[in-house]
Amino acid sequence: MRTALRTALAAALVAGVAATPVLAAGSAFAAGTAPAPTATATTAPAAPAEAVAPEKAPEKPAAAATTAPAPAATAPSAPAPDADVLLRTVKLGGGLTAKVYDKGTQHRYFTATVLRGSEVLGELKAGGGYAKSDTGVFSGYAVTLDAEGGVTAVEAGPEHATPVRTEKLIGGRTAKIYKLKDRNHIAELFLDGRKVDELHAAGRSVAAWDVSTEYFVLNPDGTTYNWVGTTAPFKHGFYRLVDGTVLEVRFDGSTTGLQSVDPATGKGSGFTYPSGHGRKVLFYGKAVVVLETTGHFAAYVPGAARQSAPQPYNMETGKVDHCLPQSIAYAIGAGTQAQLTMTTKGPQAKIVTAGDDKVIGVLDRAHPSLPASAGIVARIDGAFTATPSLYTKVEGGEAKGSSTPFPRLPKGCSVEGVAPAGQAQGGGSDGTGAQGGQTSVVPRGGVAAGAESGAGEGSGTLLAVGAGAASLAAAGLGFTVLRRRTAAARA
Repeated sequence: MRTALRTALAAALVAGVAATPVLAAGSAFAAGTAPAPTATATTAPAAPAEAVAPEKAPEKPAAAATTAPAPAATAPSAPAPDADVLLRTVKLGGGLTAKVYDKGTQHRYFTATVLRGSEVLGELKAGGGYAKSDTGVFSGYAVTLDAEGGVTAVEAGPEHATPVRTEKLIGGRTAKIYKLKDRNHIAELFLDGRKVDELHAAGRSVAAWDVSTEYFVLNPDGTTYNWVGTTAPFKHGFYRLVDGTVLEVRFDGSTTGLQSVDPATGKGSGFTYPSGHGRKVLFYGKAVVVLETTGHFAAYVPGAARQSAPQPYNMETGKVDHCLPQSIAYAIGAGTQAQLTMTTKGPQAKIVTAGDDKVIGVLDRAHPSLPASAGIVARIDGAFTATPSLYTKVEGGEAKGSSTPFPRLPKGCSVEGVAPAGQAQGGGSDGTGAQGGQTSVVPRGGVAAGAESGAGEGSGTLLAVGAGAASLAAAGLGFTVLRRRTAAARA
């Protein structure tokens, strides 16, 4: 057998066939597996398999290629149309920073969130439907955002400014005006020697609103306006000012905007919205308008012969409805406030807790007095006359109460259900339906020119109270201007 194997190897070498498969075949044969010829026939083609292996090598990279695009699936997608896009973070003075966002809405505008560390102090808005610039005061710095998304800040404290003058305001407050730089003035407001407010007019006019419905506007150049009343009721629609200017109030789903309208064509100038951090001062011709975040607005026309609240205006008829409810509010003591409203259907008085407007009771012709359980005395005298009054007493014992007349309707408006002459109810009314004219605003100081002084009636000044006045406006009721209180009636 060995001789036969040697003979086979020699023959294979002569023929040029590799000896390894033959040896493997011989080993297999020796192990008792398949015969060598069969093994040789099946393994001979295996040699080219090594050549095929390199072709399979790319399979791993190919597999990797199919998974490579996976990171693209997690990459940020394009921002939604209404999404905020952070443009930059700006370091300001005093340790403040501002994050500026681009609002990708149809009417593009910018917002700036002002922070001190991680604490959010407020937000500014400019461009689009908002003003060309928006300024807020944060930690002693006046921060301004413009319509292009630019942010600037300047020190805003009076200690950095130059005193200019001191003004005495209508409601008893004092305003100290300072100049920080050109078109950047400051006003500190004091009442009985106590500081109650601070305004910063850095590139735009700003306004303060007192609890007496008194408005004070400070302009960037240091000039001011000061008036009382003339606030429109909060109701969507058109209003006309005393100089003929027509304004439109509209709610857009998130806030209330204001625009001027040409009464001849109905074309508007474009809505402006109050900024998120407070009221906004707007100018329409000569009219100075203060727009609140609640949608209420007050108007003053410098030099006008008379002043009054904006009146509802019918664009189709071109007429004004003058007989709006007239309202005032005042403190009656013991943390309580009275809100008096005169309408064409008679008087209404709401007694609330001052500050939070929690209603204690509502009085009208059907319910002219509070029940004894209320703990205070309040009743409408002369409810069916043209000159009703509210009597209140909040202290017990020998303390005296007082009476305050309801505001009168504008001239030419009558009260329904007025008792005939000789049948007047309380308050000394003559029971007639005659109505006096609306008392005019009494501007002081630099805004007194051309203003008409209201006729005084007795002594003492009656001023409305802020929180209650806002509530009355929210109920769709107008405000009267500065009025005079008659002598208090004694209980």
